[in-house]
Amino acid sequence: MLAAGSLLGKRNPDPVKNAPYECGFPAFENAHLPFDVRFYLVAILFIIFDLETAFFFPWALVLRKIGWFGFTAMMLFLGLLVIGFLYEWKRGALEWE
Repeated sequence: MLAAGSLLGKRNPDPVKNAPYECGFPAFENAHLPFDVRFYLVAILFIIFDLETAFFFPWALVLRKIGWFGFTAMMLFLGLLVIGFLYEWKRGALEWE
C-alpha cells in the first residue's frame, strides 16, 4: 500500500524541484563541502565518555548489594576509561587548532 504511491504516481522532474532549499534562498555554495574529521572524532569521544555515565547510575543504586566485587569491577572500568582518555590526550585528539 505504501509503495503504490511511488510506483503509480506521476513523476515530473524539474530543476526547481530538485534544487536544494535553504530557508527560502538559493544555496550560496555547494552543500557537499568536505567535512573536517575532527568533528567526527569529538563526537565519538563524547559518545564513549558519555556512555560511562549510563553505567554509573545503576551501579550507584546497587553498590551496597554488589559489594567489593562490584566496586572493584567499576574501578577497573574507570581505570580503562582514564587510560583511554590519557591516550587520546597524549595523541592530541582533544586539541583543536
